[in-house]
Amino acid sequence: MKTWFRSMVLTGVALLPLALGLSGCGQGVEGEFGEARPILHYFTWSDYVEPELIAEFERREQVKVVVDTFSSNEELLAKLQSGATGYDVAVPSDFMVAIMIQQGLLQEVDSQAIPNASSLESHLQALPFDPNGRFSVPYLWGTVGIGYDSDILSAAPDSWAILWEPRYKGRISMLNDQREVFGAVLRSMGQSMNSTDPLVIEAAKERLLLQKPLVKTYTSDHYDQLLASGEVVLAHGWGGQVARAMAERPSLRYVVPKEGATLWADCLVLLKSAPQKALGMKFINYLMEPEVAAHTSERLRFASASRPARQLVSPAVRDNPAVYPPLDQLVRLEWMRDVGKGIRLYDRAWTELKMQ
Repeated sequence: MKTWFRSMVLTGVALLPLALGLSGCGQGVEGEFGEARPILHYFTWSDYVEPELIAEFERREQVKVVVDTFSSNEELLAKLQSGATGYDVAVPSDFMVAIMIQQGLLQEVDSQAIPNASSLESHLQALPFDPNGRFSVPYLWGTVGIGYDSDILSAAPDSWAILWEPRYKGRISMLNDQREVFGAVLRSMGQSMNSTDPLVIEAAKERLLLQKPLVKTYTSDHYDQLLASGEVVLAHGWGGQVARAMAERPSLRYVVPKEGATLWADCLVLLKSAPQKALGMKFINYLMEPEVAAHTSERLRFASASRPARQLVSPAVRDNPAVYPPLDQLVRLEWMRDVGKGIRLYDRAWTELKMQ
């Protein structure tokens, strides 16, 4: 979902240059025996699909998959708004799905062509950003909470308030994501993370200004490394990334604060301008195959939206609350929503926070 992914060259997968358009999109490439193979263009988060899975789909369908990557939802949208054409399948997050629907960028998906999407986790059905599932298929999901070192904190923290504790000055990291940072403080204040009340957002900014001297860094990229190395003992972040750090430092734990936090989902969508719509739906169905979905979840440490995939991952992944949160936690989680013109309030408050 998120901006933490570091770009990497996917061995065996052609990466497109970032440009306004894609030349030759939808045209075939020559196969082993001189036949033309269709090309599917996939626009996703860095590292979301590994080369072996791409190669298997290419082998099955006798096609070529070309991957291009983005590092944020805003980058994805800006690329499409600037005139980029030729992409078939993309992976926006929940609130961005709603924006893309409003802007007419998405093609309705054919449920008959994506049978693997019929076995979604129950809480990922009838989602607020696409209630009838007409335009998106939930792919990976998780929570935002606090990663912490249990060797340093004798008791498990249960509140966002721990991130304002002076004793941990210089050993706290926060996401470099304005909606998530404000979401944490708003929930700590008993407010919705989607508030558009100027007075509430201003009060949240003041609380963040009080916290800022305690924060070592605002980062969405390497807080797992900071946790694993012991440079920070408290990290505001996505559970999956904390789960990866746990493998390096067994004393690390993860908690969703009692005041509530973000529930997120990255979704598979078919763009309205897609040259390969039928092939795109086959690709979405492939990524949602239980075995493929489980492999992806195992590697990334993000929960799969596929209910059968949950049973195929290792117990170490399935039983880790940083990956698959206990179902009783869902009642205190909130979806991030498109706040419309209210985003200007967040933009201004974020800028003021970073400048001081």
